[in-house]
This record gives sequence, C-alpha cells and structure tokens, in this order.
Amino acid sequence: MHTAEFLDVEPADISSILQGGYNHPLLREWQSERQLTKNILIFPLFISDDPEDDTEIESLPNIRRFGVNKLQTYLAPLVAKGLKSVILFGVPLKKESKDPLGTAADDPSGPVIQGIKMLRREFPDLYIMCDVCLCEYTSHGHCGVLYDDGTINRERSVSRLAAVAVNYAKAGAHSVAPSDMIDGRIRDIKRGLINAGLAHKTFVMSYSAKFSGNLYGPFRDAACSAPSSGDRKCYQLPSGGKGLARRALKRDKAEGTDGIIVKPSTFYLDIMRDASEICSDLPICAYHVSGEYAMLHAAAEKGVVDFKTIAFESHQGFLRAGARLIITYLTPEFLDWLSD
Repeated sequence: MHTAEFLDVEPADISSILQGGYNHPLLREWQSERQLTKNILIFPLFISDDPEDDTEIESLPNIRRFGVNKLQTYLAPLVAKGLKSVILFGVPLKKESKDPLGTAADDPSGPVIQGIKMLRREFPDLYIMCDVCLCEYTSHGHCGVLYDDGTINRERSVSRLAAVAVNYAKAGAHSVAPSDMIDGRIRDIKRGLINAGLAHKTFVMSYSAKFSGNLYGPFRDAACSAPSSGDRKCYQLPSGGKGLARRALKRDKAEGTDGIIVKPSTFYLDIMRDASEICSDLPICAYHVSGEYAMLHAAAEKGVVDFKTIAFESHQGFLRAGARLIITYLTPEFLDWLSD
C-alpha cells in the first residue's frame, strides 16, 4: 500500500510546484492568454479574371486560384464549418489588362470587385477584407506608380492606392488592407474613405510591418505578381530593420489605421510583440505567409515534424507574441481541427 510522507515545506518550495497548473488538457488550454479559435482566422483567396478558373498552385499545397463562378462551390463547405473571414487578392491573367498605373485593380468588372459582390450576395455573414496593392496589376510588377528611373513615385502611388481602397469599400468590402508599404498611404486612404462617407463602416488594416525577404515565392506564383525588374527592398522593410518597423508602426497608428498586420510572422515574433505594445489599443494580425506555409508542408513530408502539431505550435506562437488575428492558408485545416 502506497503511503505519502507529509513534510513541512517553505513558501519558496510551494511556489516552485507548477505542474498542478497544467496536468489536465483543459488546464493546458487555460494557460493560453489567447485561444486559437475559428473567429480569429482569415483565409487568403486568389480570384482571377477568368470566371471559370480553377487552378492548383503547385508551390502552395492544397491552395487553388479561382474564378468568380467557381468560388461559391469551394467556399460553401468552409463557411458551413465556421469560416468567418477572407482576404481577397485579385489576379489578372490577361497581360493586356496590366499597365504602369495598375488601372485594372479597381475595374468594376475585375476579379476583386466582382468577387466582393458575389460574396456579399451568397455569404452575407462572411467578413470580407481586400488586399490593396498594385503589384498584380502593373506592367512592371511593383506596388506603386514609378518614376522614369524605376523608383517609387510616392504621391501618385498613394493617391492611386487610396482610390482603389475607396472603390473596394464602395463595392461592399468590410475592410481594406494596404500591403504596398509606401509612405503615407494610410493617411490618404483614411481621408478618401472619410470623403466618400465610408470611414465609419470600413476597417483599415495596415500591413505596417511588412518585411522584404525570401518567403513570398509561392504567393507570387499564385498572384502572378513578381516584379519584372529590380526588387521591393526600397519600400518593404529590411529583415534586420527593427527600428524602422517600430517607426512604421507609430506612423500608421498616427495616420489612423484601425489594425496592424505583421508579415512574415514566424521569424518576426519580436516585431509582433513590439506591435502589440506600440499599438496596444489596436488588433494585431499575424500573416503566416506562403513560404512559411510551404515550409511546414515540406518538413512534414520529410517526416521532420507532425503537420497538425507544428501548425498549432506555430500559430500559438503568434498569439503568444501578441497577435489577436491570423491570416493563414491553414484555415481550412484549422476549421476541421478546431471542430474535433
């Protein structure tokens, strides 16, 4: 018969016993300051200008690019499982639709505006966020309007981006998310929404801390958005630029953003923590980007990790660092896993 020996213990010995706080599965969930739930997940959708498009993205496992006519069938079961929010990326496949100004970005017959209208009609409870950028629509593949020497024309770029954001909001988007990283665009977008009488019902979610790096390849395959020359290092942040990120966060907060996106996520948890402190009154969103998603798949295929376990571990890391929302290609899997 087992007997326990009871000893007098000092207060310091009592405080060192932690395991009573996480010895049960429910207790382990209670230890999380933020819970991973369905309503914090935002699913990226690629919508092309071919209404019948249904194309597998080879470098993005389980992700497809759709035309407007194919999207409803794909989304219906996800909405039934609890999908709450999507972010739309337009993909013009016709080369003639691209020009130096990105005119097609807010074409009323283009993929994003047509996608917004279809989603509002077929899924009235779905929250629709729209990425605002010109890279998919410009003939040069950069995120704004260029000077003749190939550098960003800030004034013309932010004016154009603001016009696109306002037109998405007019079409019915609940949120606009400028991802270009060009100085001053939040102020112009916010002013444009105010002038259009839409600021009171449009959430501006700024990619305030978006870093240039090597994790966007699969996205560019899906969105056909690689620059035709040069790179984006002069307007996206350098990977070591912690101070620049902090300045960008403060700037966008002052210009009136309603929420903050940190992109990429896994290698930038310190920036996520900074964002949660600098912008403590705003929702912070982690973007688990295409390269990070593809890396998890590759590691699981090699048998290095268990896919479901590493997915939860990575996304809980974002929450622990201060994120309240997550843009993730793993949304369909989490809708199943969080129902178990």
